[in-house]
Amino acid sequence: MQSSQNILVIGATGGSGRAAVEQLLAAGHRVTAFSRSAHKLQGLSDRLQTIDGDATNAADIEAAVPGHDAVIIALGITESPIRVRLFGAAGTATDVRSAGTRTVIAAMRRHGVRRLVALTSYGIGATQGRLRLMDRAIFSLLFKPQIEDTKVQERIVRASGLDWVLVQPVYLTDEDTEGHPFCSREGDVEAWKISRSCVGRFLGETAVSGDYIGESVAISGRSAA
Repeated sequence: MQSSQNILVIGATGGSGRAAVEQLLAAGHRVTAFSRSAHKLQGLSDRLQTIDGDATNAADIEAAVPGHDAVIIALGITESPIRVRLFGAAGTATDVRSAGTRTVIAAMRRHGVRRLVALTSYGIGATQGRLRLMDRAIFSLLFKPQIEDTKVQERIVRASGLDWVLVQPVYLTDEDTEGHPFCSREGDVEAWKISRSCVGRFLGETAVSGDYIGESVAISGRSAA
């Protein structure tokens, strides 16, 4: 059995971030949940600390990072992608992924925290050439600003000098799915949807295990038997 670790989850109230928090707590680890509304998670466990803060604010992150064994970044924009594409995000900066990741990495370097697991997206970086034609059209029409920022985020992580892992899920759903995802270093996909709960469990397990260091891993759902 793995010894208890202390894990910081940035973006802890999003679907994948919250699932990571819950998985880590269930496995007996200590967790710090960081988001603008992290207080909503209070009461989940006596091994949970919550910090309300902005990931792009250096002072907020500086207070959160010290003392952790690993950091999970699960930043994103939870608003409707159609609204964001047409009018921009109302409550979150469009560059929250890259700006927040840059701030977190700077604090990790200062405080000697080495292990970083960052949630990005299938279809960029190592898997850019693996998208289906339909997916390329959706990315271009609906998600382009967010995808462009995620590309920047990946470049920041790769250049960080930390013990990083890039996790690239396919299309996310809100289903509560048990089990483990299909994982591929080569960018292979089994099913083109995966639940946020499954993604969160993978993030938590990877942060603790130290698997896939220095690699990009694509994760997808399991095909029906």
